[in-house]
Amino acid sequence: MSRSNRAPIKLAPIATRLAEQREIWEPLIRFDPLSRYYARLAREREFEAWLLTWLPGQGTNWHDHGGSAGAFITLRGNLTEEYAMVRPDGPPKILADARTLSAGALRQFGTKHVHRVTNNDLVPAVSLHVYAPSLVEMNSYTAEGDLLRLSDSQLVGLNW
Repeated sequence: MSRSNRAPIKLAPIATRLAEQREIWEPLIRFDPLSRYYARLAREREFEAWLLTWLPGQGTNWHDHGGSAGAFITLRGNLTEEYAMVRPDGPPKILADARTLSAGALRQFGTKHVHRVTNNDLVPAVSLHVYAPSLVEMNSYTAEGDLLRLSDSQLVGLNW
């Protein structure tokens, strides 16, 4: 059966199962004052998983995952996710509401999700991210009012 004919992999249970295995991810926790720290936890045929750490104020730019679906769970601290509506007739539009994801909160998203995630809290945060298929491209966006303009594309092994 080709990949396109298979049922999509369920990422939330994978993220939850990995989050429960503290002995896998706890030894990998590091904090970098200059940028978010990340470590790959798993790379399987169907998915890959990453541990990310966030000091207060650290975050991502607006981005998508190049066609990969994902799920992430906050393991420690609080993260804020802002997100945009992907529209077929124009650029993504930033939505006014944001989600606060406290420890234990799980967020899953499809292949056309655009967001940015930030630690707006006063304490460090840790999160676990699962993607399927594995990440090969990430696209960055620049905000112009409430719209997002594609500004950069990064390919694994080339410029990331």
